[in-house]
Amino acid sequence: MIRYRYEKKYLVRNGDLEGLRRRFMPFLEPDGFTQMKGGIPEYTVRSIYFDSKDSKSFYEKIEGLSERKKMRVRGYGTVTPETKVVLEIKRKLTDRIHKNRVFIPYQELEEIVLHSRLNRLASQSKTVDDNLSRFLFNIKRYNLAPKNLIVYDREAYQGRFNPGVRVTFDKRIRQKKTDKLSSLFSNKGLRQVWKESFILEVKYFEPEMPSWAKSIVGEFRLKPEALSKYTNSVEHSLFF
Repeated sequence: MIRYRYEKKYLVRNGDLEGLRRRFMPFLEPDGFTQMKGGIPEYTVRSIYFDSKDSKSFYEKIEGLSERKKMRVRGYGTVTPETKVVLEIKRKLTDRIHKNRVFIPYQELEEIVLHSRLNRLASQSKTVDDNLSRFLFNIKRYNLAPKNLIVYDREAYQGRFNPGVRVTFDKRIRQKKTDKLSSLFSNKGLRQVWKESFILEVKYFEPEMPSWAKSIVGEFRLKPEALSKYTNSVEHSLFF
């Protein structure tokens, strides 16, 4: 059974960051996978999004389809010989999200994605095999190719009393067009999107947002928006 997670996104002025963080802190603790930077649990997220020649994913978002999916490869921080990246299918049904993910060695990224050469990765487990097969099937079926690199600094927390709740501040969002998987850890040519703002995301499994989170976003007069880093990055790149 697929378990969807609910997701709400808000575009917030940079000047509200400290106040918003202060209000959230009694209900949150740093995400267990983050490292502290200056007392803040923050790490860099890098994603290359795939799309078809006719930009199917882009136009599905523009047209407001309630059910759609995105294909991306995601890396974190900086690259080392041991770095692993994530092949991910992000499925969206209205405001609910489900992801199929598989970790692979960065050094094998092009071999696996572009040439379907699985090397030693295959048959680690049924979940790995299934998720990898789904990803490669979609790449081939829809003739998808790398389109955009999106990089941002994520400040990440989980619920203090409910670890299933996740709150993130995605800051300094920047992007560039690319057709190369080797660009994943590149900083050259990145341009910032939403220079005056960051994206607040609140994610949870229950149908209703936790009352404390709902109260805080109401206090700051924030309204949920259908924000897409990929779609806005494509639109931004049209002018540069």
